[in-house]
Amino acid sequence: MASVRVLYEDNHCLAVGKPAGVATTHGGRSELTVDQLAKDFLKQKYRKPGRVFLGIVHRLDKPVSGVLLFARTSKAAARLSQQFREHAVEKVYWAVVSPRSQSPAGTRPLAMNGGEFHLDDWLIHDDNAMMVRAATPSSPGAVAASTVGRVLARDGETWLIELRPKTGRKHQLRVQLASRGWPIVGDRKYGSRRKFPQGIALHAVRLNFRHPVRDETIRLHADPPETWTNEFGRLLHLAKTR
Repeated sequence: MASVRVLYEDNHCLAVGKPAGVATTHGGRSELTVDQLAKDFLKQKYRKPGRVFLGIVHRLDKPVSGVLLFARTSKAAARLSQQFREHAVEKVYWAVVSPRSQSPAGTRPLAMNGGEFHLDDWLIHDDNAMMVRAATPSSPGAVAASTVGRVLARDGETWLIELRPKTGRKHQLRVQLASRGWPIVGDRKYGSRRKFPQGIALHAVRLNFRHPVRDETIRLHADPPETWTNEFGRLLHLAKTR
């Protein structure tokens, strides 16, 4: 992959469609990253001779695809980061799951006919296993995680779910679903037994935020990648026809 797919661009912001399997930014390793590709895009488009500023205001896990927002100025970076900290940015994800049973384990019953369900948990980071786990409120280091979701479509034992996280914890959606017996397809780290061609079946489909300079709401959208169409074509069709 030599370039990024631009979803939105102005003097203050740049949004791209992140492919699964590529890290948002460097984590101490030398690898291809989306932020470097975005910088290369700006450098070539505007023929900038020096270094290009690009503020990282949020991240997507390496195996996740979808809308990824960057800031093009330090002022925009500060204002957008504040929106993310205050949970003022609306994030919408699609996930494909294969429940391990018809009645996933959990403290709350989940609505299966298009109604909303709520996932409220406490999460801790397991440094030894490099994973996040569900915990109790009294667990040392535990942080609250909250998500609202709904089932969009069901094709046998494969379900398409829409998720709106209200908090932004590491691996939040992956852990919350897996802990209820709903591992995301391809997410072997959290118990999925199904393979997926690239990354995992979690996609940031929409992201809405207030423009950092103008009094305007920017609404971004990224269709799921081609791997979703190939793997879950019938499921996506069912969701559209509901």
